[in-house]
Amino acid sequence: MSPISILNVSSSRFILTGFPGLEVHYVWISIPFSTIYAMVFLGNCMVLHVIRTEPSLHQPMFYFLAMLALTDLCMGLSTIYTVLGVLWGIIHEISLDSCIAQSYFIHGLSFTESSVLLAMAFDRYIAICNPLCHSSILTNDKIMKIGVAILCRSSLLIPPVIIRLKFLNYCCPHILSHSFCLHQDLIRMACSDIRFNSIYGLALVISNLLLDAVLILISYIMILHAVLAIASRDERIKSLQTCVSHICAVSVFYIPIIGLTMVHRFGKHLSPLVHVLMGNIYILFPPLMNPIIYSIKTQQIRRRVQRLFYLKRM
Repeated sequence: MSPISILNVSSSRFILTGFPGLEVHYVWISIPFSTIYAMVFLGNCMVLHVIRTEPSLHQPMFYFLAMLALTDLCMGLSTIYTVLGVLWGIIHEISLDSCIAQSYFIHGLSFTESSVLLAMAFDRYIAICNPLCHSSILTNDKIMKIGVAILCRSSLLIPPVIIRLKFLNYCCPHILSHSFCLHQDLIRMACSDIRFNSIYGLALVISNLLLDAVLILISYIMILHAVLAIASRDERIKSLQTCVSHICAVSVFYIPIIGLTMVHRFGKHLSPLVHVLMGNIYILFPPLMNPIIYSIKTQQIRRRVQRLFYLKRM
């Protein structure tokens, strides 16, 4: 084996990719990205603060919203160092251990968000289809158990496939497709047997993201069936309006995932800029949009936020 090949196999450093061809403009590109991260942190912290301090929001729907905001906040924290570090010129590469840790958090938080969205769909189903039993079914104790189940499901199923990344040999050029680490990006560079990672990774996606999406779709079919049975047109509209925020949150989560999957699977001929753009949309769009969606579409949150800013101006 040549010295270059030996270096490729044994090296544990990976080059982070920003925006290929736009390196001279990184200072300017960093401005909107810094603004987006600031909005992610401020928006989700505001939602958490409002839910914590407003007793009228201590309801199942808003407890699940707090879980969603906390997940989005952690997603921002797990990627900010490498994304802004590349744009600011602070870092250009990442160690294998750090890369594996980051990929664990990114994928784990994605599964967590999917599970929380499923729990919110269940909450909407109970609230609309069985409103009289809503408070007795979704008690604080049961919500806590759902939260623990979500955490266990998202954190305990991923380690086998993530830990195995540590023991693979990487002989392709160590250049990541993004300014952060993803499991599919690392196995693309491996020259070891990756069948376990491919099969187990696919099983995780099917049993988490795909299953959750199917169950959310089923819940909304049942909700729609129940709403159409309501005689009053105004009541039908009112019932559906309580689901608008959740439908928007589901859309901003699943559409970027589908787009990124399509680009990784079928977009090898596309410009690297497309891969980078879709990757950044995947990690930043849901955390950015969810606080905006719920602040605009949810009346209780909107009123509390308006009151919060009004008090600050006085």
